[in-house]
Amino acid sequence: MKCWAKFAALLLSVAAIQASAQSAPEGQGGAQETQIRGYWIDPSTGLMWAGKDNGKDVSWNKAMKYCRDLRLAGYSDWRLATLGELEGIYDKNANAPGRAGPGTGRPFTFHVKGNLFLTGNQWSSTRLEDDRGHPSGYASRFDFNEGRVFNGDELWFHTNKRALCVRGSGK
Repeated sequence: MKCWAKFAALLLSVAAIQASAQSAPEGQGGAQETQIRGYWIDPSTGLMWAGKDNGKDVSWNKAMKYCRDLRLAGYSDWRLATLGELEGIYDKNANAPGRAGPGTGRPFTFHVKGNLFLTGNQWSSTRLEDDRGHPSGYASRFDFNEGRVFNGDELWFHTNKRALCVRGSGK
């Protein structure tokens, strides 16, 4: 009997997600579905993305740790996205709701697939190398407002830098 109750509850939650997506204003259904579920799977790469970034300023090292420590959707193998992965979910025609600015921020729109909820620029796990080919004290970040890469951010500098986590190999 317990199995049927769990199955019925699962069906109701799926129906609720579908109903909220269908009844939401144009373009808002996907955002509500992603936020309810907590993640989005990119159909073109198979990567699973956290439905939102960490929501506050973090240094590169803290962004890496945040993703390593994330437990979401029954998985513990989350990581900070590479620069190429971040570039892959940029879509200049997408308008995902988010927040930007100090404190809790103001409503803002980001050009990101999957209706991910962002609150600033996203650190990448991609570190720059020094002239000897060794990791430097700098990394790259991606701006989903302008759709561009910024190289050379110092790892400790955290203003408006966030952690967006991903899992999977992308194959």
